[in-house]
Amino acid sequence: MLRVKVCGITNLEDALVAVELGADALGFIFADSPRRIDCEKAREIISKLPPFITTVGVFVNERREVVEEIANECGLDALQFHGEETPDYCKQFRKKVIKAFKIRIKEDLEGLRHYDVSAHLLDSPVRGTPFDWDLLIGLSERKPIILAGGLNPDNISFALSKFLPYAVDVSSGVEEYPGKKDREKLKKFMEVIKKWR
Repeated sequence: MLRVKVCGITNLEDALVAVELGADALGFIFADSPRRIDCEKAREIISKLPPFITTVGVFVNERREVVEEIANECGLDALQFHGEETPDYCKQFRKKVIKAFKIRIKEDLEGLRHYDVSAHLLDSPVRGTPFDWDLLIGLSERKPIILAGGLNPDNISFALSKFLPYAVDVSSGVEEYPGKKDREKLKKFMEVIKKWR
C-alpha cells in the first residue's frame, strides 16, 4: 500500500489535518529551513497525535549526540538524513534511518547501494521542483523507496505513473506558505493517493 509522509509540520492543526486526511507519517525538520521546529514544540505536537502515526525527524549534517538527544526528547520513531552523512554515520542509530539522495542524473542512483538503511528517499536537487522521474523507470531496489521533491496535487498522479514507490513525501506542494499547510491542497493530494493505494 502506498504510504504518505507530510513533512515540514510546524503546528498541531496541520498535523491533525494531515492525519485526518490519511497521512501515515509526519516529518519534523530540525535543520536550517523556514519549516524548522524546535524540540519543545515538536514534542508537544507529537504527544497529541493518535497512535500508529510515524514521526520522523529531519536532520542535515548534525552531530550524532544532538540527533539522539532530540530523537529521545521528542519521541521520534525514525530519523531522516539530508546531508553528506556517510554509511557509517547512518549505522550508528538504533532508530530506523531514512537516507535522502539528490537525483540529477541516473548515476546518482548508484549511491543507494552503499547505504544499509531502512529506506532511501529520492529528492530533487532544486527545492520545490521535481527531478526527472524517467530516471526511475526500471529501478529495482531492495530497500523501500520514498519519492520526494516538488510533489503536489497536480503532478503526483503523473509521478506515480512513472514509478510506484513504497511512499511519497510531500511538503511545499501542499502549503499555503512555508510552514503552513493548505487543507484543500492536502485533501486533493490525498484523493489522488487513494486511487493508487
